[in-house]
Amino acid sequence: MRPSGKPTMLENRRRQAITLLREGLRPVDVAHRLGVDRRSVRRWKAVFRVRGEHGLRARPNTGRPRRLEEKSRRKLERLLIKGARACGFPTDLWTCPRIALVIQKHFGVQYHVDYISLLMHSLGWSPQKPERRAVERDEKRIRTWVKMD
Repeated sequence: MRPSGKPTMLENRRRQAITLLREGLRPVDVAHRLGVDRRSVRRWKAVFRVRGEHGLRARPNTGRPRRLEEKSRRKLERLLIKGARACGFPTDLWTCPRIALVIQKHFGVQYHVDYISLLMHSLGWSPQKPERRAVERDEKRIRTWVKMD
């Protein structure tokens, strides 16, 4: 399990451990002083012996790879911009279940509907609530009423 903290902070802790080891402290004492497990200190010492300073450097936490590649994400955006009707839905309202279906159909990738909002946010989209207006609404008459007040 990756320890908590920023990569640079963890790197500094590893460097500090090596410095203390060079001063003659035992790995157990270094571990106690830094608040880490003694096995970690021994592992850092072994890495330093083999790879030197380079072995102590911070590495980015890449995480799990994306399910949709960048090209597919751009294509998804183009599909969403065309509207839900263009994708075969009866209305132009995009919902998470609908987007999940489009992704499954066009890219063969299955997303849970609860994750779709995170995906959309990563694409720069935000949730929108449709305006609820009566079909019979007459904008011209409303402007007339507003002027009369």
